Amino acid sequence: MRSMWKGAISFGLVSIPIKLYAATEDNSVHFRQLHKDCKSPIKYEKICPVCNRQVSEDEIVKGYEYEPGKFVIIDEEDLERIPKSTVKTIDILDFTDLNKIDPIYFDKTYYIAPDEIGAKPYVLLRDSMKKLNRVAVARVVIRSRQDLACIRVYNDDYMVLETMHFPDEIRNTNGLPPIRNVDLHENEVKMAIKLIDTLTSEFSPEKYDDNYRKALIDIIESKIQDRKIEIPELPKEENVLDLVSALKASIESVNSESTAKKTKKKKGA
Repeated sequence: MRSMWKGAISFGLVSIPIKLYAATEDNSVHFRQLHKDCKSPIKYEKICPVCNRQVSEDEIVKGYEYEPGKFVIIDEEDLERIPKSTVKTIDILDFTDLNKIDPIYFDKTYYIAPDEIGAKPYVLLRDSMKKLNRVAVARVVIRSRQDLACIRVYNDDYMVLETMHFPDEIRNTNGLPPIRNVDLHENEVKMAIKLIDTLTSEFSPEKYDDNYRKALIDIIESKIQDRKIEIPELPKEENVLDLVSALKASIESVNSESTAKKTKKKKGA
């Protein structure tokens, strides 16, 4: 695995040399845009609307629009004036409980691995957080952008860094349509709780898969091989307005599926 960031975690007066590695990958099916007539890929060119010509990379500079149509140019020399410690150091600001951080703040995940000389302080920080059941809130700069970050222990051995949004990046719920007041019957609440309880299990990520991606790949493969793909018809859903009846039917459906799975396992054993 190739590292994508190298620096240090600042833990009080302790500096821990580390490297960051991307923890996730995009397995989505990506499409190219083609010209409908000749099926050629569409090109995207960088055109200056004033000079009316294509511009090369060395003609492009970074500009910040401080007023509509007014820009200030930021070059590499300006960026180099930012202190290196700010750019290459993950500063731990606080420690807290993970359940105190709402998941809406999380963005991207990176594995943290120690550099050759950083193993001992790395293990010290990892094991101390593990014993106290704490996570660290830090600040980090990745790809010219500063983020809040959460450092936590992952799978007992490694630590991970989750980049986080700053509070002003979380949109307020005031702009959402209001939820009207409704009266819930005791039976509806009981059945809803029962359904949730029936569907409750240990989180096992292995049992979930991207069935949309699988279906999409099947369609692509069938097009490549020029064969017809059979798409099963979905059962028609009845328009059930009675919440209690719908919840009861849901519970019965979950229970019958669970029984069928157990029977299948016994036959396979």
